[in-house]
Amino acid sequence: MGSILDLRNLRAGFSPPGLRRGALVLMMICVAGGARAANYAFLSAPEIDLNRVYRIDRETGEVGACQYGLKEGSVGVTLCYPPGDGASAQEPGEYALVASHHQHEGGVFRVDVHTGKMSICYVLNEAVVCTPQAR
Repeated sequence: MGSILDLRNLRAGFSPPGLRRGALVLMMICVAGGARAANYAFLSAPEIDLNRVYRIDRETGEVGACQYGLKEGSVGVTLCYPPGDGASAQEPGEYALVASHHQHEGGVFRVDVHTGKMSICYVLNEAVVCTPQAR
C-alpha cells in the first residue's frame, strides 16, 4: 500500500527531495554532455570522385579531414589528415564549413559566422592547410 501511495504522491506533484535532486543532477549531466557533443561539424568535399570528409571544431575553427583508403588483405583503412599550416585553432568564435558547388573542388571554406571572415582549407602533403582568413 505504501508504494501505491508514493505513486499517487508523485502523480500529484509531490516527490521526495532526494528524487528531485537526482533528477536535477541527471538533467545537468545530459545538458553538459549534449553541449560537448555538438562541438564538431562535418562536411564532405564537393569533388564528386573524392571520398573525403572535413571536420571542424565549431568553437576554435580547427580543421581536419579523413577519407577511406585501400589496404590489401583488409576491409580498408581510415586515413586522417591532422591540422597543418593555418588549420589549427583560431581565435574563439563560431565556425562552420561550407562547400562550393564546383564538382572538381577538393577543399572547403572555413567561415567565422560572426565576423564573416573566410579561408579555404584542403589537404596538402598529409595535412589539412588553410589560407589566411580574409573578408
